[in-house]
Amino acid sequence: MKNVFHDIKQETQQNKTFLPLLLVVWSIPLPFAINNIALGLLLLTSIITFRKENISFKRYLIYPITLYLLMCMSLFWSIDYEDTKASLLKEIPLLLLPLVFLISKEFTKAQRDKVIKYFSYSMVLYSLYFLIRAAIRFSITGDQRVFFYHGEENDDYGLVPKLLNAIHVSIYVAIAFFYFFRKTGKKSLDYAILILLFLMVFLLSSKNIIVVFTGLLIVHYLFLAKVSRKMRLRNLILFLLFICSLSFIGKIRERFLIEYETNMADSTVNDVISKGNDKVYNVSIKQALTNETFKPNDYFPGTAFRVYQFRIFIELIKENNTFFTGFGQDGSYKKIKEKAVQYNLYMGNASNNFDGYQNKNFHNQYVQIFADLGVFGFLLLFIMLVHNVRKALKNKDFVHFAFAILMISLFLTESFLLRQRGVVFFTTMYCLFNSGFLMPNSPKE
Repeated sequence: MKNVFHDIKQETQQNKTFLPLLLVVWSIPLPFAINNIALGLLLLTSIITFRKENISFKRYLIYPITLYLLMCMSLFWSIDYEDTKASLLKEIPLLLLPLVFLISKEFTKAQRDKVIKYFSYSMVLYSLYFLIRAAIRFSITGDQRVFFYHGEENDDYGLVPKLLNAIHVSIYVAIAFFYFFRKTGKKSLDYAILILLFLMVFLLSSKNIIVVFTGLLIVHYLFLAKVSRKMRLRNLILFLLFICSLSFIGKIRERFLIEYETNMADSTVNDVISKGNDKVYNVSIKQALTNETFKPNDYFPGTAFRVYQFRIFIELIKENNTFFTGFGQDGSYKKIKEKAVQYNLYMGNASNNFDGYQNKNFHNQYVQIFADLGVFGFLLLFIMLVHNVRKALKNKDFVHFAFAILMISLFLTESFLLRQRGVVFFTTMYCLFNSGFLMPNSPKE
């Protein structure tokens, strides 16, 4: 710890924003107030240490700033002015974080790597905390749910709290895993950390993240592993067998099985939610796409629900002629509620603290931003993601590449940028990974 404090102190002397930026990434899983204080400290430090010579035009930083300005402009045509105004405060990291990188001293590659390093170690500590917490709760309740995913609306049984969101934590943990995975000169502690983070990704039970995470590992073994082709193939087969064995773990298997069943058959009974004679039926992907109406006891598994949301997005764009403007930032919620009434979806149960489908967002960042900001908002996000991948490939940085691919896939199943943690994480890592990375004592690129 003494060496860590000395290292952080030394890097902060070289670049005053180093420690405040660390505090921002460390505090992402913590309560919003703590993360807001860290953001404020970072902004204040960048203003106090401002030097004119630090400013240089960085095109990749203009994209998130422009996206935020478009959100502000949508106030003029939003169908829900109050929700749009409230959302602008939540989305302000899209403006502030790129501005910090624009006016602050540029990070060296070594400093960038150290931010990722210390972020990854913080995720190890968070993972240990949640696993120990789960073990204690299991010893008290005997309920296995405490080791998987996040709590639901009517309870807090889960590996992480619902407010924190297991899918979001999966992304943080996956990035930390790939840092240690690519670390050279690994010691016994590093391998133990890799096992811990690997286990954490699967216990969090995000189907999308598990599939993409596994795919990234396979890509690494096929194209980057420094072993012979024969050894590479053997290791890959062993790895795939191990992944398949993990699929038999109860809760993980259950989440994948529901998705599989709803792809194959209509209106299967959901045994997990059904109670006695009150049957709940799974909606298949075909039904989500074609049914004229639904019943309140219809349950939408993840994929089917996202298909339904994409269906109503297309309908809303056609019916309201909002291809170019969208409904305004966060304005689409109002229209989602109207569609839930039209299709007779389950509207929630206040007495049991169950939330209804009318309060769900699109669970797809591409659809969400198109519905709210129109085609120009979608194009800005698309340009950012393409730039992110190109920069990762150009720098031959696998951790950056993993971040880029995980974000592209996550945006297919989550409206990640509607959450403050999502905005802060994506914008910080996007700015950090795409920075110019001056070499020490070298002129700017």
